[in-house]
Amino acid sequence: MVPTDWLTGHAALLPSGGEALDIACGGGRHALWLARHGLRVTAVDRSEEAIASVAEAARQQDLPIDARVVDLELADATLGQTAYDVIVAVHYLHRPLFPAIMTALRPHGLLIYETFTRAQARRGKPTNPAFLLEPGELRRLTADLIVLDAREGEFGNRDIASIVCRKSAD
Repeated sequence: MVPTDWLTGHAALLPSGGEALDIACGGGRHALWLARHGLRVTAVDRSEEAIASVAEAARQQDLPIDARVVDLELADATLGQTAYDVIVAVHYLHRPLFPAIMTALRPHGLLIYETFTRAQARRGKPTNPAFLLEPGELRRLTADLIVLDAREGEFGNRDIASIVCRKSAD
């Protein structure tokens, strides 16, 4: 359960403490990594099995992770208001959630996002366009934030778009 290089490669940008959110956390590889780096983490996923696994790993390692079953694709899904210093999302795309992500990010908060682009479909999964970014779409979805680093293309035998952004002070 190694975290994505996109997250670990930007570790220097993370605050030394604070609140983090791992969106669609799955097995918790990013939540566990963030907690080991001094953040109090909320890990959310709709899979009860995944959340139980993350909660157990956090308990065994004595890490500050609040693992919650949340269906992020419900029409009224929220992530809180100015609740997080860091939000991480990897290999997950639900476009209607982006306003909630922006609202949940604190001033000066960091968003680290990476997911597949349309080009990935020719390699295999995922193939559903609902889960694949159009060219330049991740930058458009995060247009209200300050881009610190971004990439889009083929990386590690996957077609992905990745971005690290910071919310302004106001």
